[in-house]
Amino acid sequence: MIDVNIKGVLYGIAAVLPTMRERKSGHIINLSSVAGHFVSPGSTVYAGTKFAVRAISEGLRKEEAGNNIRSTIISPGAVQSELINLITDMDLKPGIDKLYEDVAIDAESIARAIVFAIEQPSDVAINEMIIRPTSQER
Repeated sequence: MIDVNIKGVLYGIAAVLPTMRERKSGHIINLSSVAGHFVSPGSTVYAGTKFAVRAISEGLRKEEAGNNIRSTIISPGAVQSELINLITDMDLKPGIDKLYEDVAIDAESIARAIVFAIEQPSDVAINEMIIRPTSQER
């Protein structure tokens, strides 16, 4: 989780930031999670990595505003994906499976939010969005 969720974000930023700085423009979009806002039992490390994505993205926003580089954090709730197949805590898995079966939204909903952020004029920054199914409590 740390390698993918934190180091992957850092490597991705490092790959594009020099070019964006040269151009004095750019837009970096990072995916966090509602788990980056609320820690639930059994999700401590995952939540920690998603809190880190938010901190990295917010720091990037502040550090690169003078270079006209935008930073957007997207924090999805339950979205239909392969993520639930990776849950190894068998005490938590049935409840999470049920949540996703009952309320998970399509990935296209997240894609539309990303398009919305990208399509804003260069002087407008959509810094953060939390996107949940309407009936998801947290």
